Amino acid sequence: MQRNSFIQMNKLSNVAGRINYITSHAKQENLYAVYETTERSFWKELAKCNQDEFKKSGTEGKCIEARELIIALPESFPDLYDSNELLQLFTNRFKEKHGVECISALHHNKIKTNYHIHLIFSERERLLQPIEKVATRNMFFDEQGKHVRTKKEILDERGNVRKGCKIIKKNEAYERSLFTIKNKQFKQDSFVNDIKHFYTDLINLLVEDEKDKLQVFDKNSLYLPTKKIGKNNLKAEQIEADNEKRMQWNREVDRALVSAVPEGDIQQIKKEYITDQIKTSIAVFGNQPEYFGNIVTTAVMALAILISKVLQKARDVAAGILNVEPKQKKAAGVTQREESVPDKQRVVEPQIPPQPTMPPDAAAYPKLEKIYAELQKQNEAISVIEKERSLLEIEHDDLRGFKALTKKGELQTKIDRLNSQAAQLKGALSKIVKRYYYYSVQEFYGIYYASKAAAAKYQDEVKKWEVTYGIEAQNQSVKVKLEEYRKKVREQEKNHIYYYKGREI
Repeated sequence: MQRNSFIQMNKLSNVAGRINYITSHAKQENLYAVYETTERSFWKELAKCNQDEFKKSGTEGKCIEARELIIALPESFPDLYDSNELLQLFTNRFKEKHGVECISALHHNKIKTNYHIHLIFSERERLLQPIEKVATRNMFFDEQGKHVRTKKEILDERGNVRKGCKIIKKNEAYERSLFTIKNKQFKQDSFVNDIKHFYTDLINLLVEDEKDKLQVFDKNSLYLPTKKIGKNNLKAEQIEADNEKRMQWNREVDRALVSAVPEGDIQQIKKEYITDQIKTSIAVFGNQPEYFGNIVTTAVMALAILISKVLQKARDVAAGILNVEPKQKKAAGVTQREESVPDKQRVVEPQIPPQPTMPPDAAAYPKLEKIYAELQKQNEAISVIEKERSLLEIEHDDLRGFKALTKKGELQTKIDRLNSQAAQLKGALSKIVKRYYYYSVQEFYGIYYASKAAAAKYQDEVKKWEVTYGIEAQNQSVKVKLEEYRKKVREQEKNHIYYYKGREI
């Protein structure tokens, strides 16, 4: 069972402050190593270059001076690798791939449950030779650094150059570029996805235990990923609320899979009620994270309705099967007897092939069936609670008059308690499969259905082999041969044909 890797990219508007924070023993509980691919003064020059370019662009907002990757590592790594060598490996691999300067630090959190790397990288490369622009005449710049045509435009009432303005004399350099333009690939969504796969593959090469191997979260998965809440995050409360909604959807997905809702139908609801609705919300209202919770709540309700319909259909089908079961059994018995009758005209005995062997995925089916039964039992418990809750909700909505004042609060308390119990039971669905080392309910059901099909195919092959070549078939074959011999003897006696030492007499 593989866990998801955690690799996050942040924009830095104060690269010097961030470097000071991640490399300081005073500010970090457990700082193991720091590694730099260039001198520290590089970052000061880079920040100035970015700030100057930002001012020229006239763009609103914050200037992005550099970017940072946070890379979570398996907790087995501190015992396996030297911290300095590990940090240098991850940092140098990035520089080799993208050709930019980096500074990185390797940390543990306070309780040593999160072993991770902070890797800060530049979006620009240093030029081998600085590019200088030389003034062909005196040049004048105002307080904002904007070039103006005449000296008068930077003088005060007394004829003095205003504070903050400057004059560049002829043949002096008025602009000096130390860096290339920003590499646009670092702004693209594909870069984050590529770097996640890049570092996840590197981590998986280094792990010794299979259980430590990681995978990149699939955006096309039925589930919604939860977000990590960093230390002192100002949006921690909003992220926590969003994560609760995401987990609510994930629990409902588990319930849907256990209830035999097709994955395609779940994916369709996710697309229509979450993905498409988020796109519409952003297009109409802009980026408003507070709308996310309502969107997911609606999607959960739509999925719950679909689950209810599938379960009801299953009950109806089960009731129909029970009504015709004796008749079907009888018909099945006749067919089985007919199939078991050998071909009496067959005289030549075929060579008996080896009995079919059970493939590994079919052999795993009994174990998987037990897990499946445990999930179904849990699902039945959820159905009981939801049925009880639905009855209380109907009673609650039907209350009128004095009873509404006295009993509504009591019923709502019971409804809330049942909602909480249902949420806990749904959350336990994923815990059941993880206890047996499956990553998710979706992964388990994919393996379960494949194993079930393999087991059914194997049983069918064994049945056919037994009918054709098994002990019963062989005994039946002997009876057929004996009967043919007796028939031949009777015909000979009838025609008075006898043999003596192989000759007719």
